[in-house]
Amino acid sequence: MVNCCGLVTVKNEPVPLKSIVVEVSVQGHVATVSSTLQYENQEQSPLEAIFVFPLPGEAAVCRFSAKIGQTEVVAEVQEKQKAQEQYDDALSSGQQAFLLEESDESPDVFKLSVGSLPPGEKASVSLDYVTELAVQADDGLRLCLPAVLNPRYQPQDSGSGGSAQLSSVPAGSVPYSLSLRAHVSSPHPISRVESNCPLDPLNYLNTEKTQATVSLAAGHQFDRDVELLLYYKDTHQPTAIVEAAQASAKPGSLMGDPVVMLSLYPEFPKDVMSSMTSHGEFLFVVDRSGSMECPMHLGSGSQDRISSARETLLLLLKSLPMGCYFNIIGFGSSYESFFPKSVEYSQKTMDEALQKVKGMRADLGGTEILQPLKHIYSQPCLPDQPRQLFLFTDGEVGNTKEVLDLVKTNAGSHRCFSFGIGEGASTALISGVAKQARGHAQFITGQDRMQPKVMQSLRFALQPAVVDISVKWNVPKEVSVTLLSPPIRVVFQGQRALLYAQLTGESSGDTEGSVTVKYSLAKQPVENQLSFSLKPAEDTGMTVHRLGARTLIQSLEVEEREQDGEKEGAKEKVIELSVQSGVSSAFTAFIAVHKGDGEALQGQLLRRHVPTPNFDSPASTSKPVRDPLLQLISLQKASGSWVLEAALAEVLVKTEEEVSKPKPAQVDQEVWATVLALVWLYGFKMEAQEEWQFLAMKAVSWIQAQKVASVSECVQAGNTLLGCQVQKDTLGL
Repeated sequence: MVNCCGLVTVKNEPVPLKSIVVEVSVQGHVATVSSTLQYENQEQSPLEAIFVFPLPGEAAVCRFSAKIGQTEVVAEVQEKQKAQEQYDDALSSGQQAFLLEESDESPDVFKLSVGSLPPGEKASVSLDYVTELAVQADDGLRLCLPAVLNPRYQPQDSGSGGSAQLSSVPAGSVPYSLSLRAHVSSPHPISRVESNCPLDPLNYLNTEKTQATVSLAAGHQFDRDVELLLYYKDTHQPTAIVEAAQASAKPGSLMGDPVVMLSLYPEFPKDVMSSMTSHGEFLFVVDRSGSMECPMHLGSGSQDRISSARETLLLLLKSLPMGCYFNIIGFGSSYESFFPKSVEYSQKTMDEALQKVKGMRADLGGTEILQPLKHIYSQPCLPDQPRQLFLFTDGEVGNTKEVLDLVKTNAGSHRCFSFGIGEGASTALISGVAKQARGHAQFITGQDRMQPKVMQSLRFALQPAVVDISVKWNVPKEVSVTLLSPPIRVVFQGQRALLYAQLTGESSGDTEGSVTVKYSLAKQPVENQLSFSLKPAEDTGMTVHRLGARTLIQSLEVEEREQDGEKEGAKEKVIELSVQSGVSSAFTAFIAVHKGDGEALQGQLLRRHVPTPNFDSPASTSKPVRDPLLQLISLQKASGSWVLEAALAEVLVKTEEEVSKPKPAQVDQEVWATVLALVWLYGFKMEAQEEWQFLAMKAVSWIQAQKVASVSECVQAGNTLLGCQVQKDTLGL
């Protein structure tokens, strides 16, 4: 009989994991995260605890250790099968063993096995990882500590048998605690730190405000991923950081040579920001699986995800430029296209699409992204219409690597802008597809609104990007440069690109190197030169080396999957590099064995799966509130104009007569209605300008094309009617 003392699972089994303590060290654009997991066996028999948990998709796990009593055992990286065999052998002989391995299907899911923990014994398991911080559209740097792992949908024909077994409980019912403390250091002053979770006050450590600490408030309920947003001053400056070699490593190896990290973060001039293209094939690929019925967050009045997606599609369809092409594809276990192929954007096709959007439901079963993507890639691209793919999903898929490989294979034909909806969306999937297809990733969590983030990405898609990027290294002739990163192909406004390179050899005299970065922005050449010392400081923690190793490992893993096992080279290189650098990979695992006093543990070994929180909430039952802004947007024509009608008067909180009467005599009704809509937007909805800026630009262009002589009189009359004070110049007229 199981002794159910202490915390128990829903199956009335004790939970051996008691707490998770996280220490974060942020240095500029990268972070080192150290997590300590406290275990205790409160049962009468030896115990094996299995814990499947998420990590950021780009993270490089670089250290794993276990402490039993006063003895610490540091794990080593081994080839995965060898490590698994050593773990099983240790358990069979009654020894204590610890195994940490990456999921075969997705690089953002790990399994931690804690084996042969004696009755009454406590163990402390620590793992460290390093990760780059993603740049947000408002220049914030995002660090996400995934706390929610939703069940991942695995297609029936995927043939995968190696998925990590997932035990889960509803978010907020997790029987262990989480604490987090972050130390932030930056070359630039730290403006502020924000979070989707309650934080203790930010504590600055110096007068320059370049160092600070912040902690997660007590009582985190595991109902959301923990997100930190860091804001620095003067961040748009290219930087080059050189990290010294590891003293114990062999010169000429990756860890035995210095590694440089180049950060390219271009500032876009305002005239470039205002220039928009009118071409493109816009494909909106929307998740319609059952999980899209979940609410966006657990707060009161939360919309369900599919309703938010419908509103977002309304905004996108109204904001597209005349002359482009578009289509909408919904997917689940199957997929459905609104049109057999992309259609030209017009009033007719927009109206037809909007009618179908209204009927869109989360009714297509599981989350199967692969087949709709294959269908899209089988369609020929349209001449002079660059393909832009917008992918909306809650990211609950099990075949992430297969999806990323498909996107990479077709990366030359399109750009992909991806949106992870809700807590627990796969960072490996959402960030990965955007990275492979030269796009931009956004995450909509907590009480974030989807619409502003999507419109930011539409702005990226419509604006010129940094292209024709070349990097030239200027180092002494005795020093050679080996790139660890794939070449940078494109950078958007609000994006930062990182390059890693290994520096081999020593200069006898010159201790300075430089790198020249050239690129084209809106057909204008730009050149930056950065100097750096070839003899850097020693105390670096090897963060840059490990991120460089992880970047190279990921490229080699993709190469190995492309070869489909036909060639041996890539896999062997990954294993060699992973073991040398101490960084996790798909083909290796961390293994630690504690032999103790040499006596085998007695009794039957029990297995316990530590539950992981998942965001399994019922569909939202709150009634939608009629938003006047969305009502106004729904009335706009594809050309950018509005019609003088009762529905418009209702939005303006006027009668039809009150709206019609002040119209200047010489002004057309459609022009008058469009001016009124613009005055209302600028007068009452400036806080949501990111959402309506493109449809306002369309409206202004349409008015200008009518060559109206009395626009000033229209604006003045509109101000009087609506009680506003909007200037004509503010509207762009």
